[in-house]
Amino acid sequence: MSDCLFCKIIEGEIPSTMVYRDEQTYAFRDINPGAPTHILIVPTKHIDSVNFMINDDEPLIGHLFTVAKQIAAQEGLAEKGYRLVVNTNAEAGQTVFHIHLHLLGGRQLLKMG
Repeated sequence: MSDCLFCKIIEGEIPSTMVYRDEQTYAFRDINPGAPTHILIVPTKHIDSVNFMINDDEPLIGHLFTVAKQIAAQEGLAEKGYRLVVNTNAEAGQTVFHIHLHLLGGRQLLKMG
């Protein structure tokens, strides 16, 4: 999608600090981090949000979590802990409508639930 911020980042039209890339996934550091480590893990396929996923996207979404696990280990977060967040739509905090995981860590995070 030509107007999608993350699609432009994936295509290299907008600079980013890449952490990981493969055919299905692009991961980069958030420019406004919510934790000492804040990495966005984005599928290269444009999907607006969880609400727009189709059954065929299931392996791709699973791959995002596998990549998140690898990056967490690479960043030294696996032992102490990290959080994975997916926001869906505006009231949940989604500001870029291209599905993505937030990987957060590097400090004690507020408990949820």
